[in-house]
Parts: sequence; C-alpha cells; structure tokens
Amino acid sequence: QVQLVESGGGLVQAGGSLRLSCAASGGTFSSHAMGWSRQAAGKEREFVATISWRGGSTYYADSVQGRFTISKDNAKNTVYLQMNSLKRGDTAVYSCSAGGFTCYGAYMPTAWGQGTQVTVSS
Repeated sequence: QVQLVESGGGLVQAGGSLRLSCAASGGTFSSHAMGWSRQAAGKEREFVATISWRGGSTYYADSVQGRFTISKDNAKNTVYLQMNSLKRGDTAVYSCSAGGFTCYGAYMPTAWGQGTQVTVSS
C-alpha cells in the first residue's frame, strides 16, 4: 500500500519560506491525486492544496492562494509544497495525503503521512 513520508518542516520567521516534500512509495500509481493539509492546535484540519497526479491540475485554499505552490515530480514519486510569505497563522502540522476525487470534484484522501511541524515565528 501507499506510504508517504514528509520532510522539510521547521522553524521560520514570518515572511520567510519553506519547501515541504512528500515522498510516496508502494502504490502511488494507483492514486489519482495528492494533497497537503494542515491542522493547527485547536483548529480544524484544512486542505491547503491538491494536485492531480497525471494532469497536474491544482487547487489552493483561499488562505494560501498566491503564497503556496504545490508541484510534483512523477519520476521521483514526490510532491512538494513551496510556502512563501509565511505568516504566524500558517503554524501547523502539515500532512501529505494520497487519494482521488469524487464525481463531485471533492478530494478524497485514502493514505496519510505522519506530518511535519511548521512553526512561523514573529
């Protein structure tokens, strides 16, 4: 089955940048899409970006639009999340997921990584 391993999290000052990586193995070919979500302490989980594995179509939450960029390297089975102009509100555990889309266009994750902490300081 699919295994996902995130990396790249850490501490960064407001206005700075980080790039998260998610390496997939063991069945990525069966997934139609991958995505990144985040959950801050005391907050609900929010999907911030998704990408179609083959077509490259992307989606961004309004909260990160214009600041975050999701991309992929099919040969490496890796998806990235470039995060620029980071704000304190971006502090959260970021998790990579793999799955597909429903007939209504909603992303449906079926596998999750362990998550990586991103902390934005003032």
